[in-house]
Amino acid sequence: MDTIIPSSLDFANHGADATKKDIQTLCDAVVAHKFNSAFVNPIHIKDAKAYLQGKSKVGTVISFPLGQDIRDVKIHAIREAVQNGVDELDIVPDISRLKEGDEKAFEEELITLVTTAKSMRAEVIVKFIIETGLFLPAAFLHLDTPEIQQGKELVKQASLAIVRSGADFIKICSGMGKRGVSPDDVVFIRSLVGPDMKIKGAGGVHTREQALTLFKAGANRLGTSQAPAIINAL
Repeated sequence: MDTIIPSSLDFANHGADATKKDIQTLCDAVVAHKFNSAFVNPIHIKDAKAYLQGKSKVGTVISFPLGQDIRDVKIHAIREAVQNGVDELDIVPDISRLKEGDEKAFEEELITLVTTAKSMRAEVIVKFIIETGLFLPAAFLHLDTPEIQQGKELVKQASLAIVRSGADFIKICSGMGKRGVSPDDVVFIRSLVGPDMKIKGAGGVHTREQALTLFKAGANRLGTSQAPAIINAL
């Protein structure tokens, strides 16, 4: 893969200071470049839908970036987002459950949140975020220590639970964590979930070269605040 298809990029602005004007600029670029979607904070879903006028999709984040909201808060946020017309949801699950050894509770939350979204509109795309930087360094495939093995096991548990939940994507990193997505992350998770589960990467994807490397590693989609620069570098 030596080219990047614009529809494989989500153009994002999750800035705490993002204004309506900023969101309009984002949406204008999404339409001009034919990106997959404009990804905005929940407060801007209606604005983005109005600016895009059906010309592209709108995505948002839920319990971002920590995943530490109680389940009912996440459910309410999902319902509100879907009612406001969102097309894609990037949700942060409660990863602490896995660290505590409660894989059942972790997976139950995933299933509840997928069901909440899909029962409102079946075509809503659901992604769950694994913050791999909490468990693993950026390059780890060539390393074999007890810490690395423990980290890989937690990422494995999270990945397989997301597949079983009925979600559409595993998203690697929020872009707000210790680090962003790495090629090792993509290669490892792809080896766990096989060719059919979709993978989105985010965090620190600023250049065409970085994007190409991640796509070659097995990513299907990338989220970035630098989508126009990546496309314009082609």
